[in-house]
Amino acid sequence: MIDANTFIGPYPFRYVPHPDPEVLVRVIEREHIDAAWVGHLPSAFYRDPGAGNDALFDALSPYVGRLAPVPAVRPDWPRWEQALASVIERGAVAVRAYPQQWGFGTHHPALAELALACGESGVPLVLTTRFEDLRQRHPLDTAGDLPAATVRALARAGSRVRLLVTAAGRALIEEVHWGLTPEERARVWWDISWIWGPPEDELAHLLRTIGSRRFVFGTGWPLRLSQTPRANLDLLPDELRSPLAPLGDAAQIPARSA
Repeated sequence: MIDANTFIGPYPFRYVPHPDPEVLVRVIEREHIDAAWVGHLPSAFYRDPGAGNDALFDALSPYVGRLAPVPAVRPDWPRWEQALASVIERGAVAVRAYPQQWGFGTHHPALAELALACGESGVPLVLTTRFEDLRQRHPLDTAGDLPAATVRALARAGSRVRLLVTAAGRALIEEVHWGLTPEERARVWWDISWIWGPPEDELAHLLRTIGSRRFVFGTGWPLRLSQTPRANLDLLPDELRSPLAPLGDAAQIPARSA
């Protein structure tokens, strides 16, 4: 199992204890997770994420095979195409973008260009719906949640696009999924880090209605407890915990055809 949604590094709006790669390795070992896709949390708030990407690769270099880098590429920045090629050459398994933090609107052309370029390069584009609930945010944290319209626009950008949307709840997932064609839906995956388990049972509902293969395991560590999504899986009804109905595999996202 791969945890497709983790970070290292500090968060600018509250203290996060021990957001370090060596701690993350101990966390995934404790939770019996094979590997993690790791972003650099401060980079979401940098104007130019390039320095954050360098810090990410350096920090993860002792943990090859356990912690895989997911750097950020800002597509309205000069020479972003070279930045994308560079991080892929250095071993990025996916690329992150933060349209809300960067002030991108739903149909920002640069975001679609990045999604297409990632698709052509064989890596998924990872979008983060939120870092914290709106009710918990610092007054200086003015970025809103990722809009469903942005995800739909990127899913329609081209047949090679592969999107992993993290930290989404049931409302956003259903708004996107049922607004796309079957071909477009096959380009979008969701992690389960923000989907409620019992008593709402929203995870069970989504697995039944949308299908387990559209979902991958993710925790949102260190901003969220790593045990929560594992507990929600353990509390699924028996028929949804069957080996016949596993979650999708994040490592296979780029390889699947639409």
